[in-house]
Amino acid sequence: MCMVAGGVLVISGCSNSEDNSPEVAKVTVDKFDAAAAQLPDKIKQSGKLVVGVNIPYQPNEYKDPSGKIIGFDVDLMDAVATTLGIKAEYVESSFEKIIPAIQAGTYDVGMSSITDSKEREQSVDFTTYFNAGIQWAQQKGKPIDPENACGKKVAVQATTVEDTDEIPARSKKCEAEGKPGIVKQPFDEQSAATNALIIGQVDAMSADSPVTAYAIKKGDGKIETAGAVFDSAPYGWAVPKGSELGKALQAAVQHLIDNGKYLEITQNWGVQEGAITKSVINGAVG
Repeated sequence: MCMVAGGVLVISGCSNSEDNSPEVAKVTVDKFDAAAAQLPDKIKQSGKLVVGVNIPYQPNEYKDPSGKIIGFDVDLMDAVATTLGIKAEYVESSFEKIIPAIQAGTYDVGMSSITDSKEREQSVDFTTYFNAGIQWAQQKGKPIDPENACGKKVAVQATTVEDTDEIPARSKKCEAEGKPGIVKQPFDEQSAATNALIIGQVDAMSADSPVTAYAIKKGDGKIETAGAVFDSAPYGWAVPKGSELGKALQAAVQHLIDNGKYLEITQNWGVQEGAITKSVINGAVG
């Protein structure tokens, strides 16, 4: 989850490894004139959306072995663009530069699993399209309770909110209760954290819910969820404040939700647990 932890920007669940899994099938969609009519004239005339994106963050946005940008976010944005009768053009960016570039007009949309927050809504508007939280995983048949994991080994990806905030807070609570703390095992890449759980090097792992869901989908039945998703918040596409583009994106994704194509895309990537039923403008919680 791309969010702020302890005043420092952390991109939770990011991974530098390429994905060698089979290509996910694209969902076929048609243009929806009512949504397309809401596009700003500039975008109607150019016929494209310039989308700023930070990579990698599996399974939402990352590169396949050929260097092509793929992922759940990409498939959904491609479907939204087709619904609007235009094309999405993806431009790589460092995460911290995306919102300033939206404000400057360099990008039309910011798409990088950005958590819609009240603070960010001061700078840009968001069209919500997904809910993400934190989700633990365990080895198949070896249950772990995130609320009672004192003394257990838990894998995380280094610098994520799970690494900097969540596990340290849980461990501190254990110690305050006179119990052994959680043994946090940080890894540079999420794939390494997942593998540590699969081979039994750790008792559990903690990651953003779509990251965990995707890891389970690829784990050949060796790992499963441990407990429910918690600390959920919406992901949103960032657009300039007051832009009609936000409303056009909202109309397009809501159309895909209503006709079932949105759910199909989430299922293709194994992230359907975070699917929403209603897209809103600026849906920050808390």
